Amino acid sequence: MTLPVASLPMYDHPAQAGANDALWRAIAERLEARGVRRVPHRLTRTAAPGRLWRDPALLFGQACGYPLVTEHLPLRVLALPVYAARGSEGGRHRSLIVTRACEGGETLAAFRGRRAAINDPGSNTGMNLFRAAVAPLAPGGRFFAEVIVTGAHRDSIRAVLRGEADVAAIDAVTYAGIERFEPALTEGLRIVDQTPSSPTLPFVTSTCTPIETVSALRMALADAMDDPALAEARGTLALTGLAAAEAGSFDGLSGLARQADRVGYPILA
Repeated sequence: MTLPVASLPMYDHPAQAGANDALWRAIAERLEARGVRRVPHRLTRTAAPGRLWRDPALLFGQACGYPLVTEHLPLRVLALPVYAARGSEGGRHRSLIVTRACEGGETLAAFRGRRAAINDPGSNTGMNLFRAAVAPLAPGGRFFAEVIVTGAHRDSIRAVLRGEADVAAIDAVTYAGIERFEPALTEGLRIVDQTPSSPTLPFVTSTCTPIETVSALRMALADAMDDPALAEARGTLALTGLAAAEAGSFDGLSGLARQADRVGYPILA
């Protein structure tokens, strides 16, 4: 029988890894106290997020909302995290559209014909929200001269700083972590605009997780958010609480894609 796994890969900067470990230990202890068996004691960091999201053994994780709806991932949403970050409010957040500090463009429209960087074509914050921001400016189906794929938000920042791209959309929570723990990277950037908002990256479990374990997970997660002993860990992660995920919370993400398609901009280009 496959052992359950837990993973928090989405906001796991090296300076935040210890805080994620502490958060998971607290959740795991509460799950065991509620009688949940075979709870993993450590977070998995070696598996690709996309594989974990499809793993029936995923006990606890965090997912990107865009593939959650477009790829119909077999996941159950537990809650939406609330973050103290610019561009994030309640259970929603945005991406920050950034360029080099020395660039002259004051609006997104000024970057027509320039080069953009995205972390992944399937990313909500790196691509989908970026596309939604650009779509009204690109009725002809093309806005940028080139779009490069970097593999990670941090690498998109580096691409902009190195001059390999001129603009990128960076997840607001990721940006806040880099700004705090690697200020040398963000000091060379300027925020041009913000994208439309979307739900924050949800805490999730596999749809194969028994319903009684789902209930235990929600209670353990809520307890961990209120535990004074975890205040430092939550602060390191910029976590301030949880918001409920309502039915249809993520429908707007595919709606943004349809809107872009209607104006003739189905692909970020």
